[in-house]
Amino acid sequence: MLTRRLLLTAAAAPPALPSMAQTRTIAIGYMLPLTGEFSQYGERFRNSATMAMDAFRASGRLPGASIVIRYEDTRSDPRESVNVARKFVDDREIVGVLGDFSSSASMAAAQVFKDAGMPQLSQTASHPDFVKISPWQFRNITTQATEGPLIARWMHENSIKRVAVICIQNDWGQSVASNYNAMFQQLGGTVITTEFYNPGTRDFRAILTKIARERPEGVYLGMFYEDGAALLQQRRQLGLRMPFYGTGSLYEPRLVDLAGKDATEGLRMSTVFAVDSDAPHVKAYVEEYTRRFGGAPNTFSAVAFDAVNIMLDALVRAGPSVTRAQLRDELAKTKDFPGVTGLTTFDPETREPDKQLARMEVRDGRFVVLR
Repeated sequence: MLTRRLLLTAAAAPPALPSMAQTRTIAIGYMLPLTGEFSQYGERFRNSATMAMDAFRASGRLPGASIVIRYEDTRSDPRESVNVARKFVDDREIVGVLGDFSSSASMAAAQVFKDAGMPQLSQTASHPDFVKISPWQFRNITTQATEGPLIARWMHENSIKRVAVICIQNDWGQSVASNYNAMFQQLGGTVITTEFYNPGTRDFRAILTKIARERPEGVYLGMFYEDGAALLQQRRQLGLRMPFYGTGSLYEPRLVDLAGKDATEGLRMSTVFAVDSDAPHVKAYVEEYTRRFGGAPNTFSAVAFDAVNIMLDALVRAGPSVTRAQLRDELAKTKDFPGVTGLTTFDPETREPDKQLARMEVRDGRFVVLR
C-alpha cells in the first residue's frame, strides 16, 4: 500500500522545473600544438591538463557546473592560432582559454581575444609584449626580461667578458637575444656576435665554426632541446670548450639522451621546476605523471599543470554563473597559488607572474639545481 501511495503521489505531482535543476557546462579552450614540429610540447600540456581536470572533478569544488576542456590543434602556427581563437570566441560555453605554446602564436591569438573580451592564460608565452596587448592576457612563466638578465649576471659573475649568442629565428628568439644582450652589455661585457637560425635547423657547424673564430669566453643559447642536442653534439665534435649557458627551454632529460653526457656536461640554465624536488606536492605530481604517461615531466609539463589549476581555481572563486569578464577579474586576483613551479601571484595591473628562477647545471648526465 505504501508503495502504491508513493507512486500515485508522484504521478499526481506537477512536473519539476528543469531550468533550476540543470547543471551548467563551463568550457575552457586549450589551443596547443598536437601536430607538427612542436607536437611533443602539446602532448605534455594535454597530459598535465588531463591530470589537473581528473583531480578537479574528483574534488567536487564547483557544484552546479560541469567543467570541460576543449582542445584544438594549432601546430603553434600564428595563422592557425587566429582561426582557433575565433572558434573559441564563438563558442558561448567557453569562458577562458589556455595557450598557445609559442609567443608568436599566443600573440596572434591575443588580438582576437582582446577584441572579444576573452581571458587568455598562456603557460609559455614569454615575450615581454604578450601581456601588454590587452587586460585579457596572462602568463604563468617568467619573461625573457627576467631570464636573460639573470643569465647575463651569472656569466658576468663567472668572469666571462666576451660572449656569442645563438637563438632560433622567431619572436621568442629575438626576445631572448635582445634582453640578454642588453643586460650583458650593461654589465660591461661584449657581445661579439648574435647568430639566428631558422626553425627546423639541425646542422649548426657553420655557425659554430664562425663563433670559434671569434673566440668568445662563453656562449648563450636560446632554443629548444631538440636543436640544443644537435648543437651541443656538433660543438663537442668541433672541439669548442668554452662554457655554454642557455634558456630554461633546454631543461629536458632527452637532451642528454640525444646529445650524450659528454656533450651536455657543464651546460647551465635557469628553471622554475626541478623533477627531483623534495616538496611533497611536486613529488606527488612527478610520480603520478610518470606512472600515467611513461616518462617524467619537464618544465613545460609543469607550467601547463599550474596554468590549468590556476584557471580552475579562478573558476571556483567566480562560481557556476561565471562570465568571461568575471573569470578575467578572478585570474587577476591570483595570489600565492601553490603550484609545482612555486608560488604564483599575478600583478593585478600588468598580469605578470611573480615567480623565482633557480640556477641549474648538467652534471654527469643529471640536471642539478645549484643551491
